[in-house]
Amino acid sequence: MLMENLLRSKEYWSVIEMRYAESAPGEVLTNAQRKTLEETKLKDLKVKNYLFQSIDKSILKIITQKETAKQLWDSMKVKYQGNARVQRAQLTEKYNYIVCSIEESKDINHLSVDELQSSLLVHE
Repeated sequence: MLMENLLRSKEYWSVIEMRYAESAPGEVLTNAQRKTLEETKLKDLKVKNYLFQSIDKSILKIITQKETAKQLWDSMKVKYQGNARVQRAQLTEKYNYIVCSIEESKDINHLSVDELQSSLLVHE
């Protein structure tokens, strides 16, 4: 969320939404097309720079293999968000017993924030 907000505030979010395409080998570009492509590449590099700054060094080697900012963003989403089950598993260990208790006693797929807060207060 923080990175998305940063990229939107810098007016780079469009780079994430739309991946730029390299010109085909041997394709003749007009000066305007060449200039637009170079500007797009520069924006893509700037976005990749912001993303690299936010990546944990332990996974940097895996993610640096991505060609574009869009590919990098998608890879980071999978790594840091994962599916719903992975997200639930990324909770602090000292609260695991509380999490297990709430998961067993409530239907967490339909649990409202208010109900969750109430359960947490009871366990606290």
